Amino acid sequence: MSTPADLPGLPSDADGPVFAEPWEAEAFALTVRLHEQGHFTWAEWAATLSAEIDRARTGGDADLGDTYYRHWLAALERLCAEKGLAGAAQLDERKDAWRRAYLTTPHGRPVELKRG
Repeated sequence: MSTPADLPGLPSDADGPVFAEPWEAEAFALTVRLHEQGHFTWAEWAATLSAEIDRARTGGDADLGDTYYRHWLAALERLCAEKGLAGAAQLDERKDAWRRAYLTTPHGRPVELKRG
Protein backbone atom coordinates (compact mmCIF):
# COMPACT_ATOMS: atom_id res chain seq x y z
CA MET A 1 0.00 0.00 0.00
CA SER A 2 1.34 3.44 -0.87
CA THR A 3 1.49 6.26 1.65
CA PRO A 4 1.99 10.04 1.52
CA ALA A 5 5.75 9.46 1.69
CA ASP A 6 5.56 7.45 -1.56
CA LEU A 7 4.40 10.36 -3.73
CA PRO A 8 7.01 11.27 -6.31
CA GLY A 9 7.71 14.97 -6.58
CA LEU A 10 6.41 15.81 -3.10
CA PRO A 11 8.56 18.74 -1.94
CA SER A 12 10.46 17.52 1.10
CA ASP A 13 13.68 17.70 3.05
CA ALA A 14 15.26 15.45 5.68
CA ASP A 15 12.44 16.28 8.12
CA GLY A 16 9.59 15.49 5.72
CA PRO A 17 7.28 17.53 3.51
CA VAL A 18 7.97 21.24 3.17
CA PHE A 19 5.47 23.97 2.43
CA ALA A 20 5.86 27.46 1.01
CA GLU A 21 2.58 28.70 2.49
CA PRO A 22 0.40 27.64 5.45
CA TRP A 23 -2.50 26.69 3.16
CA GLU A 24 -0.28 24.07 1.51
CA ALA A 25 0.30 22.36 4.85
CA GLU A 26 -3.42 22.53 5.60
CA ALA A 27 -4.33 20.99 2.23
CA PHE A 28 -1.76 18.26 2.81
CA ALA A 29 -3.05 17.53 6.32
CA LEU A 30 -6.68 17.51 5.20
CA THR A 31 -5.89 15.06 2.41
CA VAL A 32 -4.08 12.71 4.78
CA ARG A 33 -6.91 12.94 7.32
CA LEU A 34 -9.63 12.21 4.75
CA HIS A 35 -7.60 9.23 3.56
CA GLU A 36 -7.18 7.99 7.15
CA GLN A 37 -10.95 8.27 7.63
CA GLY A 38 -11.45 5.99 4.63
CA HIS A 39 -12.99 8.50 2.22
CA PHE A 40 -10.56 7.42 -0.52
CA THR A 41 -7.63 5.09 -0.95
CA TRP A 42 -4.12 6.42 -1.36
CA ALA A 43 -4.06 4.88 -4.84
CA GLU A 44 -7.18 6.91 -5.72
CA TRP A 45 -5.51 10.01 -4.35
CA ALA A 46 -2.28 9.45 -6.29
CA ALA A 47 -4.20 8.81 -9.52
CA THR A 48 -6.30 11.96 -9.06
CA LEU A 49 -3.27 14.11 -8.26
CA SER A 50 -1.43 12.68 -11.27
CA ALA A 51 -4.41 13.45 -13.51
CA GLU A 52 -4.53 17.05 -12.23
CA ILE A 53 -0.80 17.51 -12.85
CA ASP A 54 -1.16 16.06 -16.37
CA ARG A 55 -4.15 18.34 -17.03
CA ALA A 56 -2.13 21.36 -15.92
CA ARG A 57 0.86 20.37 -18.08
CA THR A 58 -1.43 20.00 -21.07
CA GLY A 59 -2.81 23.45 -20.28
CA GLY A 60 0.67 24.98 -20.35
CA ASP A 61 1.93 24.67 -16.77
CA ALA A 62 5.73 24.78 -16.97
CA ASP A 63 5.94 22.30 -14.06
CA LEU A 64 8.66 24.16 -12.20
CA GLY A 65 7.43 22.92 -8.82
CA ASP A 66 5.90 26.21 -7.72
CA THR A 67 2.37 25.10 -8.66
CA TYR A 68 2.50 21.64 -7.10
CA TYR A 69 0.11 22.41 -4.24
CA ARG A 70 -2.32 24.18 -6.57
CA HIS A 71 -2.60 20.80 -8.33
CA TRP A 72 -2.83 19.13 -4.93
CA LEU A 73 -5.74 21.37 -3.99
CA ALA A 74 -7.48 20.81 -7.34
CA ALA A 75 -7.17 17.05 -6.83
CA LEU A 76 -8.53 17.33 -3.28
CA GLU A 77 -11.50 19.38 -4.44
CA ARG A 78 -12.17 16.91 -7.25
CA LEU A 79 -12.12 13.91 -4.91
CA CYS A 80 -14.32 15.68 -2.37
CA ALA A 81 -16.88 16.37 -5.09
CA GLU A 82 -16.67 12.85 -6.56
CA LYS A 83 -17.05 11.25 -3.12
CA GLY A 84 -19.94 13.50 -2.14
CA LEU A 85 -17.98 15.10 0.71
CA ALA A 86 -18.64 18.60 -0.63
CA GLY A 87 -20.46 19.80 -3.71
CA ALA A 88 -19.19 22.38 -6.17
CA ALA A 89 -21.48 25.03 -4.69
CA GLN A 90 -20.18 24.35 -1.17
CA LEU A 91 -16.58 24.56 -2.37
CA ASP A 92 -17.28 27.83 -4.20
CA GLU A 93 -18.97 29.31 -1.13
CA ARG A 94 -16.01 28.38 1.07
CA LYS A 95 -13.51 29.80 -1.42
CA ASP A 96 -15.47 33.06 -1.55
CA ALA A 97 -15.58 33.22 2.26
CA TRP A 98 -11.80 32.76 2.49
CA ARG A 99 -11.24 35.35 -0.23
CA ARG A 100 -13.37 37.90 1.62
CA ALA A 101 -11.55 37.07 4.85
CA TYR A 102 -8.05 37.54 3.48
CA LEU A 103 -9.00 40.72 1.62
CA THR A 104 -10.34 42.30 4.82
CA THR A 105 -7.64 41.09 7.21
CA PRO A 106 -5.05 43.72 8.15
CA HIS A 107 -1.53 42.99 6.96
CA GLY A 108 0.43 40.85 9.38
CA ARG A 109 -2.65 39.48 11.13
CA PRO A 110 -3.77 35.86 10.83
CA VAL A 111 -6.64 35.30 8.42
CA GLU A 112 -9.64 33.83 10.19
CA LEU A 113 -12.82 32.52 8.69
CA LYS A 114 -15.74 33.64 10.82
CA ARG A 115 -18.43 31.07 11.61
CA GLY A 116 -21.99 31.76 10.55
